[in-house]
Amino acid sequence: MPKFYRHILIFIGLFQIIVNSSQAQEETIYKYASASRDGIGKFYMGREISHIMGFHGMAWLERPGRSEEENTELAIANLPIKKNSVVADIGAGSGYYTFRIAERVPEGKVYAVEIQQEAIDYIQEKAANLNFDQVKTIKGSEKSPNLPENEIDLVIMVDVYHELEFPHEMLQNIKKALKPDGKLLLIEYRGEDPEVAIKPLHKMTVAQVVKELNANGFKLGRNGQFLNIQHFLVFEKD
Repeated sequence: MPKFYRHILIFIGLFQIIVNSSQAQEETIYKYASASRDGIGKFYMGREISHIMGFHGMAWLERPGRSEEENTELAIANLPIKKNSVVADIGAGSGYYTFRIAERVPEGKVYAVEIQQEAIDYIQEKAANLNFDQVKTIKGSEKSPNLPENEIDLVIMVDVYHELEFPHEMLQNIKKALKPDGKLLLIEYRGEDPEVAIKPLHKMTVAQVVKELNANGFKLGRNGQFLNIQHFLVFEKD
């Protein structure tokens, strides 16, 4: 056999080993079973991951009653940021939180991270119209927000974490992006409360969030229970 073809076969063999190793590692982190109505059939630490809400849900994100229903002004007021902070809004959607945060960091920066191009286009156009130069968009992936390393003061995910298809990988990459004293904020509908009229897979309990975040090198720094129907959970690097 010519040397050239031997090299090709060796390369293919090595590539297959890497693929198999990656698949084996994923199987140890995630479990798979029949999907429920709102889930994808993929489980992380006992929790089924929910379907992603597409950008077609923008009208719901921007609904007139959202501020009163979720008390978003109070959430924004409690963000651990300064006027020059660098913030990342992962799963920014329509930029509902992005632009409200931008008002609080006139000397800083807000990265609006999205995997949906429609959302990125929408945020870019809105930022230009509002002259929010501190708002920058980033196209993330299923496993990484593609944020610069060691630059972020605060990462925020509002009703997003439960939809991450690869929560372990995302959390590891978020940890790399955070400064040593950087923080991660998860705002999630309260899974403990049956009165919160949200589908079960789109809610989370504090116990489940803490279990998953602890497993990825984060510790709970603040458990804010001041919002109407959501948890306000601030994590730090462990």
